[in-house]
Amino acid sequence: MTDLLGRRAERWAVEQLLTQAQAGRSGALVVRGEAGIGKTALMGQVREAAVSSGYRVESSMGVEAETQFAFAGLHQLCGPMLDRADALPEPQQAALGVVFGQQAGAAPDQFLVGLATLNLLAEVAEEAPLLCLIDDAHWLDEASAQVLAFVARRVAAERLALVFAVRDSGAGGTHPFSSLPELRLKALGERDARALLASAFHTTLDDAVCERILAEARGNPLALLELPRNTRLAGGFELPDVSSIPRRIEDSFQRRSATLPVETQLLLLVAATEPTGDVALLWRAAAHLGIEPEAAAPAENARLLEIDTRVRFPHPLVRSAVYRDATPPDRRRVHGALAAVTDPVSDPDRRAWHRARAVLGTDEQAAAELERSAGRARARGGLAAAAAFLTHAVELTPDSAARATRALEAAHVKQSSGASAAALDLLAVAATGPLDALQCARLELLRAQIAFHTTRGSDQSTLLLNAAKTLGPLDGALAREAYVQAFEASFHAGRLARGRGLREVAEAAQEAPPPPMPPRPVDLLLDGLTTRFTLGYEASVPTLQRALEALCRDDSRLDHNGRWLWLACHVSVMLWDDESFFTLASSAVRLSRETGALSTLPAALNAMAVVLVLTGELSRAAELLSEDDAISRSTGAPPLPNARFILAAWRGRQPEALALNAKVVADATQRGEGTTLGSSQVSMAYLHNGLGEYDAALAAATPPWEHDEFPHSSSALPELVEAASRTGEPERAAAALEQLTSRARASGTEFALGLAARSRALTTTGPAAEVHYREAIERLGNCRMATHLARAHLVYGEWLRRDGRRQDAREQLRTAHRLLSDMGVEAFAERAARELRATGEHPRSRTAQPTDSLTAQELHIARLVATGATSREVAAQLFLSPRTIEAHLRNIFPKLGITSRRQLKEIPLP
Repeated sequence: MTDLLGRRAERWAVEQLLTQAQAGRSGALVVRGEAGIGKTALMGQVREAAVSSGYRVESSMGVEAETQFAFAGLHQLCGPMLDRADALPEPQQAALGVVFGQQAGAAPDQFLVGLATLNLLAEVAEEAPLLCLIDDAHWLDEASAQVLAFVARRVAAERLALVFAVRDSGAGGTHPFSSLPELRLKALGERDARALLASAFHTTLDDAVCERILAEARGNPLALLELPRNTRLAGGFELPDVSSIPRRIEDSFQRRSATLPVETQLLLLVAATEPTGDVALLWRAAAHLGIEPEAAAPAENARLLEIDTRVRFPHPLVRSAVYRDATPPDRRRVHGALAAVTDPVSDPDRRAWHRARAVLGTDEQAAAELERSAGRARARGGLAAAAAFLTHAVELTPDSAARATRALEAAHVKQSSGASAAALDLLAVAATGPLDALQCARLELLRAQIAFHTTRGSDQSTLLLNAAKTLGPLDGALAREAYVQAFEASFHAGRLARGRGLREVAEAAQEAPPPPMPPRPVDLLLDGLTTRFTLGYEASVPTLQRALEALCRDDSRLDHNGRWLWLACHVSVMLWDDESFFTLASSAVRLSRETGALSTLPAALNAMAVVLVLTGELSRAAELLSEDDAISRSTGAPPLPNARFILAAWRGRQPEALALNAKVVADATQRGEGTTLGSSQVSMAYLHNGLGEYDAALAAATPPWEHDEFPHSSSALPELVEAASRTGEPERAAAALEQLTSRARASGTEFALGLAARSRALTTTGPAAEVHYREAIERLGNCRMATHLARAHLVYGEWLRRDGRRQDAREQLRTAHRLLSDMGVEAFAERAARELRATGEHPRSRTAQPTDSLTAQELHIARLVATGATSREVAAQLFLSPRTIEAHLRNIFPKLGITSRRQLKEIPLP
């Protein structure tokens, strides 16, 4: 049959995947095609080939009726392997226990569940290579689909292969597996189609009939086998049916089932309605409906149903055809029977779902059961499932006030699951009310949050301010958070704001309710930001510093979703508070790793990468961005560009930086995100000052300063002073220095005062400048920001050379060149080298190191292993499997000329 189906090439492609996985080069493949094209048949052949090659094979099948049950498909796949879960790190064990309903606990991050699944499969694959077959993956519940897509993108060195069968139509839109390698099954050629048709019938078909079947089947194998059952075998004069092939096949199955006894048709409907394939449950429901076991025989004889250890249909289209053709009263009757015989203790959610489907009209008790199911789904981390349960509960709720309340709650869950459009639809239902005043205010806030989430820039601060004002007398704490969100929206919009600017937001926030006692960090942030944009920078510093101190003192206050991290890190930058910036970013990375929150880890890694660039650890910054790249590929989210841009700018890599700048500016302008324009201009100022292109640096640094952009004006000020002092713009340099000096004194950090001293030296003539250069070096030496310390040595050396003190200049320039070269700050290092050559000294060349041949990811792994961490510990930190870490080490050791972990500890790592 393989030859007849013309699938030799396709089978070879899948078997190549198995061969590679057996050798430790794991992978995933999506088998894609229309219904009936042969996906399931190919999967069956692959299963046979895998078993004969020593593979363990586990499988899962998506079912349309199961899409509301979070992690149902994942549990179907992993259930037989859970005896190996005790080999996983405790957080991963707990994650699987919670999502499978085996233990209580906080809902885990979805990607922690993905990591736990990956490591569970990897553990099983240590005993024998493992093949996971997921048929009808387009019907997997959303949570399972996203986790399995993550696993498929993350596999590397495990003896593991995953094959997904996905239908071209029927699920609608894109699917989570769309970025994976794909094998598309095409229609059979005419020769193979004729051969298959001939093999299916023992009688000779009339030529006209044969041609009609071939024309209508269009090379679809299942259609070639099924359509003749409903085609007259003589004549063939009817016009061809032009409806879709899957629909034609469904119609064929429906016509076959319609010839069965009424009792058998009802039993088929029970089997089609009950998605788990539980034989005992089928017979309990049948008995409840008065159906005798003998009713199954006609369906089995017609090859429409198989009942052995499980209830199975020969093809998913049989199930959909039976359910689609049933009358609504019969469907409700069957759902009611299944609800009646489903255990309310062991399977309350499926019972609630069946009971809801049995309702005609409204039913408060059924709606309440769905609401409880939503709560359980949310506790397991199944937000999409929780939203689906709540949405159905809204439809069944008879009381208008209760319906509006549930619709509002469902809208919140929909928004949390990323379904903004559906959330707005539910808000429209909730708005029909009646709602109390607080509920109306929460509705207004959620609508504003959705608008901000979907457009980012623009004028959404106005909507958030209106919601905050409405909430003021009703929920003071929530109102204050809404004011902070209005600030965030205004920050994002920046100079491109079409609504209220920062000053208008701050003036409105003066009417916020008083904070609770003691105030939360978010309350201190609100009061500090309100002061910043009404009374000025200097007046805001004490309150904002208290907010940062509170967050740094108790980093558990950073929500697991990093709710205020973005804002707090930007406040740190504005205040030149290098210690709080480092602490907040590193805490965010640590908390994301500990909780397995891959949804928030990329933002934390980017913040930490920016810190590391400024502390002169550019190699480590690149390592974190490499990790971010890998996570982005795994989660399907686009990588964040800002830290990459800053890194390229400090490295002086002009082509890369210019390309990133063009993309960042285009995207930000389209979205209306003025803050991103400010960030990109500061990065361009870094780049151009490093390259000695001072006119371009001045042009880049001026807009963030003129707009007093939060927080980029602080970063722009020292760049503007340097550029203006080099281009004969003393008035602009003096104006920027005045503001920098005032704000640095208010901030009081060594970083701020050091930058002010360096900038003052650049604008001072004569011997007095030297005092400021020395102060800058002393102060910057007492803070984390080593890049700016190296630049202080550089500008001091440049000044000394121009002052004719060649020997003193050499000392400063050597220090600057050594620091900048070792950091990888290439453009500034070359600037120092040019100055050294001008003093008559040839700068030393950097000696090549063995670690230069390592990729950023390999260097990151080497650094962790060098601390004595085991492969399992490193794998847990980097969200990889231990086998993948071992594979990387096999590449790392030869590059470094070593053979053991012990030797790795002796290698100096940058």
